[in-house]
Amino acid sequence: MSTSAVTPVVPEKGWHVLHLFYRIEHGQWSLLSPEEKIAAKTQLSELIQEIRATENTQLLVFSVISPKADIAFMLLTPDLHTANAFEKRLTLGLGPDVFTPVYSFFSLTEESEYFSTEQDYAATLEKEQNLQAGSAEFEKSMVEFRARMLKYGKDKLYPNLPNWEVFCFYPMSKRRQVEQNWYALSFEERKALMAGHGRVGRQYHGKILQLITGSTGLDDAEWGVTLFAHDTFYIKDIVYKMHIELAKGIA
Repeated sequence: MSTSAVTPVVPEKGWHVLHLFYRIEHGQWSLLSPEEKIAAKTQLSELIQEIRATENTQLLVFSVISPKADIAFMLLTPDLHTANAFEKRLTLGLGPDVFTPVYSFFSLTEESEYFSTEQDYAATLEKEQNLQAGSAEFEKSMVEFRARMLKYGKDKLYPNLPNWEVFCFYPMSKRRQVEQNWYALSFEERKALMAGHGRVGRQYHGKILQLITGSTGLDDAEWGVTLFAHDTFYIKDIVYKMHIELAKGIA
């Protein structure tokens, strides 16, 4: 993707997100003297501090389990050129040829198109709680709903990511086979399935934090799914149950 324009590119809504995975070339690292290794580690540490000190920018650093990678970074920042510059500098963070990129994913934070609308919630209040439109209790519930949805939308677009022990990332696209096409379903059917998805997610409140970012036209999948947890068990459990829930329709 070209970023050659001089004017910074800032999304109207949301932040740019980069997931970066690297392997450490231990052969190259072993050729450095003790003094060079200290200097390289200091350089990387100072770069991480610089990135984290940048306005509206977050950088998370992870050790990766399995030989697929050694270290991973998750970068969120509003300016595309800033994201690109920091990515190039991180690749050279320990000096030339020490980090080898093995995987990356580029996306944007976004709101869900399947949000409950005021009309949806009003209908729920009338049908399930027998509240009459215009009543004091009805209006109080609507005010609380608007506040919740405002915060929910802000958290999706401008998340404050936690420093939790476990991190999981995977790309995702919806099926488009002839007999299994997510987009062949009506919007109402898709929304109902996503509501079931949301009900499963709420069972893990305080145990899982999920961030779904959009990547259609930006990378090889439609979304990036990032999960944070305190225990790997909850990662496995929620993904399994989400798959079961979506299997009721077409995922």
